[in-house]
Amino acid sequence: MASTAREIMTGGVECVGEDETVLDAARKMDQLGVGALPICGNDERLKGMLTDRDIVVKVLAQGKDPASTKAGELAQGKPVTIGADDSLEELARTMAKHEVKRLPVIDGQSLVGVVSESDLAANASPELVVAVVRGVYGDD
Repeated sequence: MASTAREIMTGGVECVGEDETVLDAARKMDQLGVGALPICGNDERLKGMLTDRDIVVKVLAQGKDPASTKAGELAQGKPVTIGADDSLEELARTMAKHEVKRLPVIDGQSLVGVVSESDLAANASPELVVAVVRGVYGDD
């Protein structure tokens, strides 16, 4: 059974550049069939995650133009990440604590992959999966 984030992550992750528009990001999401993309800076470092929900709530619902709004404008604070060699237990704690469904995986300063809830569900104990679901979605 897998024991580290590296073992269950989806590698080869594509980023949206911080200077690319939200419209570019939406097109890339559509092309890749994903609901979230890491936002990477010009310095090749992770700036945050952009989700399809962010596009709807923070751009469209606010009346902003997705063709002129930059992805980097939606990166807030320090991104929540997990180390590639961190345990699945640490991964589950981090996802639950920060209420995130996708977690970028970092090796040193480099983005090497992303772990989603489905990656965790396919590779972790039912107890860990339940802990994440309760943390992300609450007990109601």
